[in-house]
Amino acid sequence: MAIKSTADKVATIQKGYTLEGATIELGAAIVDGEVHKDAPVRLPLSMMNRHGLVAGATGTGKTVTLHMMAEQLSNAGVPVFLADIKGDLSGLATAAAGSEKLKVRTDGIGQAWAGKTFPVEFLALGGDGNGIPVRATITSFGPILLSRILELNDTQESSLQLVFHFADKNNLELIDLKDLRAVIQFLTSDEGKDELEALGGLSKATAGVILRELVTLEAQGMEAFFGEPEFDTAELLRTAPDGRGVVTCLELPTLQTKPMVFSTFLMWLLADLFEDLPEAGDLDKPKLVFFLDEAHLLFNDASKAFLEAITTTVRLIRSKGVGIFFVTQTPKDVPADVLGQLANRIQHALRAFTPEDAKALKATVSTFPVSDYDLEETLTSAGIGEAVITVMNEKGAPTPVALTRLRAPESVMGPSTEELVKSTVANSALLAKYGTAVDNVSAYEKISGKSAAPTGAAAPGQPPTPARDVFVPGPVPGMDQAAVDADARRIEEEILGRPSSRPAPAPERPRSGERQAPPAPQEQVGGMMGDLAGALGGALGGGLKSMARSLGTQLGRELLRGVFGTSSRRRR
Repeated sequence: MAIKSTADKVATIQKGYTLEGATIELGAAIVDGEVHKDAPVRLPLSMMNRHGLVAGATGTGKTVTLHMMAEQLSNAGVPVFLADIKGDLSGLATAAAGSEKLKVRTDGIGQAWAGKTFPVEFLALGGDGNGIPVRATITSFGPILLSRILELNDTQESSLQLVFHFADKNNLELIDLKDLRAVIQFLTSDEGKDELEALGGLSKATAGVILRELVTLEAQGMEAFFGEPEFDTAELLRTAPDGRGVVTCLELPTLQTKPMVFSTFLMWLLADLFEDLPEAGDLDKPKLVFFLDEAHLLFNDASKAFLEAITTTVRLIRSKGVGIFFVTQTPKDVPADVLGQLANRIQHALRAFTPEDAKALKATVSTFPVSDYDLEETLTSAGIGEAVITVMNEKGAPTPVALTRLRAPESVMGPSTEELVKSTVANSALLAKYGTAVDNVSAYEKISGKSAAPTGAAAPGQPPTPARDVFVPGPVPGMDQAAVDADARRIEEEILGRPSSRPAPAPERPRSGERQAPPAPQEQVGGMMGDLAGALGGALGGGLKSMARSLGTQLGRELLRGVFGTSSRRRR
């Protein structure tokens, strides 16, 4: 094969990145050791909902790459979500100061640089830090994500699904941890032993394990993350008065030692968006770009149901106008089914100090298209602020691989002052809506017969306070007990993989001389709810799949849960 000249290599990159629509400017190509500012590397804005991967070893500039991309997305009117684990991304709210060194770099890649500020909203999980408090109700969070935080095994996860099923069926609102604890304590008590037995697949011993894990979670201070008012993920889709997209930074510096908690909460935000947003098809620009930092934490020791739910979400949320960028060290950190959905690749330098590093390097190289670069050498010698890039062009084909010197951010590459962050939070329109926790009547009060402690009026936009009734165990009014028994048998059989221990009712014989009516057509049982439940069945875990089927027989009385078992009160 003939060896290409430098000019030919540059021409290939120029042609490959000549795009017609709006783009995100990533930098200038480096060919044969020289930066060519006449060969800009770009990412089509219309292709950012094809998802992407930003990878590289620690210290190679991944966070700065997110920072630079977020600035340009905001300028293009696209809202951005960033998980700020180290606190560095708050600098988006502060204009950067120029320097001679910076000018040399930006001139070298053809960047017209000017210091700017960007519209930033600061959030904090449960108010733990400087930011608008982000809370989720236990009902909304769902059993699969909660099992992830509690580190339950598959059997315990299926059992927790049954607890949620029981609470949904009996209108026991699971708002915070004490509500879930109250339901489990009721099921394991003498008063609730009949209800526990009716659930079939839930043993008292397993319920006790879940209860102990909940108590541990409360002891770690996690109760602040669950409650009301629940954060509405539609807040992530806002634009500023000047038309720029709002950059939402979820501040997480105090949760660096609890990676399972924040990574799972990020997935809840994404799952909630997935359930709420309508289909949008191909758009000129995405509705939101969602950056999932430390993405490997999502997949470590994940259950099969959790991995399937992530894969389903990534595959389908593209058509709703949301782009997801996973940020991690190597492509090996991301399961193959998810990695196959990530069309846009920004790969920073990798290190090959150990045999495992060398193996990861070879695996990374194998995921790139054939190129004019020796990628093993390029990826181990790339400098800070440089990356190997290939993206999807406007025709849906991969662009040429290009080693790129990346653009410099125009806001501060580091944290903003604490005073600026606090003043931004104090002046936020979201503070009045989410700033004060509300304790409405829910499962704990219904089971114990206690009233909730007064906490002031409910936050604007929240559902009305439920009636202050006391939970009375037994059949739900208006429900066919035979259908409930059939559901219980089906749940037990599918979760435990064996015939149900519950006796099946004997078929009713027709009276003498009476013709037996033909069975009702399937589409008449459950109507639209049955159809929707059946469509979702393949994406749900074992216990939830059965519950989805049972929706048709219960006329939609129970909550319809999404691919993660999530269910927002806003969607009831």
